[in-house]
Amino acid sequence: MTGTPAITDRNLEATTNISLKREPSCFAFLSPRSISSPLSIDSINLDLASADYFQGRASLWTTLEMRSVIGEDHPLALLGFDETFLRPFARALIEAATTRAAYRMTILHENRNPDRCRVVEYITGAGKALQELILQPYDNVLLISAANGKDGEETLFQLPRTDSFLRAFAKIAYVADQALHDLLEDMERIARRQKAATKQPRS
Repeated sequence: MTGTPAITDRNLEATTNISLKREPSCFAFLSPRSISSPLSIDSINLDLASADYFQGRASLWTTLEMRSVIGEDHPLALLGFDETFLRPFARALIEAATTRAAYRMTILHENRNPDRCRVVEYITGAGKALQELILQPYDNVLLISAANGKDGEETLFQLPRTDSFLRAFAKIAYVADQALHDLLEDMERIARRQKAATKQPRS
């Protein structure tokens, strides 16, 4: 729109990278049918995958990505999620790590709309919608699994349970969550201006 300030680019990938090379070894567990062994996770980051409108409101899609020397440091998405997921996930991660008790995180779906997924995992398939995540703490790592109802649980990936990682993850989650909500506000503001402009009578 003419006269509308451009939306500021939020480069989450550059500001949320965490190296795991000095942390306990962690892995992403591919599909049981995969010919590849589990991939070591050398770093993680958050990335803004898309910003769009869904059913009349601004909506964002973010991915939690990993890189591995085995995969030649190409980004590989672990989880994809909307703007409502990051904050409770970070809280669940820290609670499971500090209390040493497994945490079951139920993925609530707005109005149970089958066309809108809140969280998907990209490790064992091409974007499988999740209904529940299980965060299981061990001595050095947190195991992230998907609950599949009658099919039991499927291991997805690990993250470190060290103080240094938890502090770093809490920081990037806060930074990213703030950036995502600022972007949502910008999108809503521009949408309101555009809507108001279309209602103006033509001369």
